[in-house]
Amino acid sequence: MSDSLANDTIPLANRIEGRVVRALRHVPGVWLLRAIGERPRVIDGLTLDPHVQFILAMQRRKASTLMSGLTPGEARRRNRLEIRAVTVGAGVAPTPVHTVRSLSVPGAAGALAARHYVPAPTLDATAAPLLVFFHGGGFVIGDLDTHDDACRMLCHFAGMHVLSVAYRLAPEYPFPAGLDDCHAAARWSLAHAAELGADPSRMCVGGDSAGANLAIGVAHAMAADQTPVAAQLLIYPATDFTSAGASKTLFKSGHILTVDDINEFEHLYLGRDQRLQSDPRVSPACSPALEASPPTYLVTCGFDPLRDEGEAYAAALQGSGVKTMLRREPALTHGFLHLTTIVSAARGAAIDMARRFRALVDDSVPTSGMS
Repeated sequence: MSDSLANDTIPLANRIEGRVVRALRHVPGVWLLRAIGERPRVIDGLTLDPHVQFILAMQRRKASTLMSGLTPGEARRRNRLEIRAVTVGAGVAPTPVHTVRSLSVPGAAGALAARHYVPAPTLDATAAPLLVFFHGGGFVIGDLDTHDDACRMLCHFAGMHVLSVAYRLAPEYPFPAGLDDCHAAARWSLAHAAELGADPSRMCVGGDSAGANLAIGVAHAMAADQTPVAAQLLIYPATDFTSAGASKTLFKSGHILTVDDINEFEHLYLGRDQRLQSDPRVSPACSPALEASPPTYLVTCGFDPLRDEGEAYAAALQGSGVKTMLRREPALTHGFLHLTTIVSAARGAAIDMARRFRALVDDSVPTSGMS
């Protein structure tokens, strides 16, 4: 991408910060909070993970500009830098997978970069499922590299092929360009799953945040095409642009994703036509055909402005007869997939999610209620 860091350079200060924060993941959380003079943060009856609280305190003391105060190019560069600082910059080895291949797949208006993660072979002769993954970032930021280790973890711990797709981003390409790209990439993936070594009958879609929103749109489009996907993985999804749930007030700021960021991303993605907010392709909670959704594994976070709309969507799916498993990570924030190298609870949540999603795909997980 033209907005990525030149030569992937990570400034020394960011590398040092990444290594320090990574080393502190072994320090008891209560010691960290005592060191910065804070008490455990309790909101809505939930207690924030102390290591996440420590990281948030460090961010506040840097007084850096919110994503909503940056240009799209600046936001992309900073997002990439922050993620690389706590991965390769902190000396973290990538999660091992059998093979990683760069591919080009057809989008709606031209070729898209993609990355195929191949799981380690097993004694089972059956081909592994395929997860077509769409990265998050408010439809504006994020790329194959920012979500590289997230995809590696899904591949490794779920034992699934993962195909990560770099769809076109807003504001250069507003709605519905990204969704159209993801739909085209999913159609190609289904047609070529066997060539990738995967099981076409178990092709799934998924993503985090905005990427989960796109995955829902793709799943509905594939169902309309009479080529339904096997399951969908929705990680702290954006599901309702018309919503003003309590979590958007409780966690308006101070917990990684802010409501100001959400509003800015929405403006860049949709423009000023507020009628689009209720379009089911934008707000799947407004869809009149939820019963066509595939089996769903949906993850929310206790400290996330999108928490309530994600959980309301899971309830709506269950009410429509869709096999749905909802998992709330009560102590974590939006974006925990990017904290797995520096917060043990985030890594545990990601591993658990990968294993439970594979079990859902294999049709062996109970599907009622919140766990």
